[in-house]
Amino acid sequence: MFETLVSAAWALSRHRDGPFAMERHRYLQHCADQGGTPKSLRLKARSILRVAEHMSLDDFGHVDAHRLHEIVFESISSAIPVPTTAATLMSCARPWLKYLGWWPQAQESILPAPVLNNFVTWMRDERGLSPCTIEQWRYRTSKFLQWCSHTGRDLATLQPPDIDAYFVTYGAQRWSRISAGHIARMLRVFFRHAASTGACSAVLAGSIQGNRQYALESLPYALGWEDVRRVIATASGDTEHDIRDRAILLLLAVYGLRRGEVASLRLDQIDQVGGRLHIWRLKRCQPQIYPLVPSVGEALRRYIDDVRPNVAYAEVFIRTQAPRIPILATAIYTIVSRRLRALDIEVAHLGPHALRHSCAAKLLADGLTLKEIGDHLGHRSTSATMTYTKVDLAALRQVGDFDLGGLQ
Repeated sequence: MFETLVSAAWALSRHRDGPFAMERHRYLQHCADQGGTPKSLRLKARSILRVAEHMSLDDFGHVDAHRLHEIVFESISSAIPVPTTAATLMSCARPWLKYLGWWPQAQESILPAPVLNNFVTWMRDERGLSPCTIEQWRYRTSKFLQWCSHTGRDLATLQPPDIDAYFVTYGAQRWSRISAGHIARMLRVFFRHAASTGACSAVLAGSIQGNRQYALESLPYALGWEDVRRVIATASGDTEHDIRDRAILLLLAVYGLRRGEVASLRLDQIDQVGGRLHIWRLKRCQPQIYPLVPSVGEALRRYIDDVRPNVAYAEVFIRTQAPRIPILATAIYTIVSRRLRALDIEVAHLGPHALRHSCAAKLLADGLTLKEIGDHLGHRSTSATMTYTKVDLAALRQVGDFDLGGLQ
């Protein structure tokens, strides 16, 4: 492995004869097997060698965060301590130590893991919620349980005033009024489930009163269609990143797909010959067939045929760096938000749902009915589609200019 990364004799000797050579070689081979590029492997090799040269025999088998910090800054003490150098060494050393099993596992005691795991299992197996919804609820619940742990509260003895304290001390500076309402409903469901297993008091769920909300209260955060074109144009290059991201952006904008639906798209769902796209709608829990728009079909073909890594996964979109595994729904958010920020586009939410909203607004402007828009977006009811009627400002201006015939 070392021979493929360095050519100079002195450098090869340093890598071969340096401390923990077998452990470093094994990790680098693992990274290569996962699809690591030569450039990334050389960076890892240099970094973990530099860390290994400042480790002692006492570090064999166990290096915690404090000790790694000492090692890293000792390794750069002879030069000017550049923060990026330290950050690079830390980011390369941690995965190596974790791979070896030398990095201490996170303490599980801060969360009542069985309660959280049971809640996740119940949402998946009995409620049949989508993976994205389950992940959001799991994340919000874990944040609440972490707050309980950090403030010395125990789930088994929790009382309604403790729930109030969470919303006042933790949520007031973080959530909008609508987000607070969503979290209140989520916690109400969690407490009902936890109480059914005896993990908490049965009075907690009923004590949570959601804030007052109004139908169609919030405006959808849609981009103008010209801004959508600009975002897609940022992915017009020939790099693997651009070719992959262009296909993702087109799926979001043209079909209004949810990020989880894009991340879970499989190769066998794309019918290039028949010109059809098969999507599994997460909310409806049923398949939906779309005509494959030529621009989307070409973007998918170019990605799959030209730059997609040759891996055994059925999912279409793969990470551009090791490990070469399917991207997660959270990565879709990062892809969109970075490109929106680069263009300085101002929108309430920078994630992929902004493109979904833009798709709906475009369909509304083109004269489609709410039923047709809802079907296109995979809504379970027309009530979810009603919010997009508020973005047709041109129609509102026409109403404002209407001649009332002298009636004022």
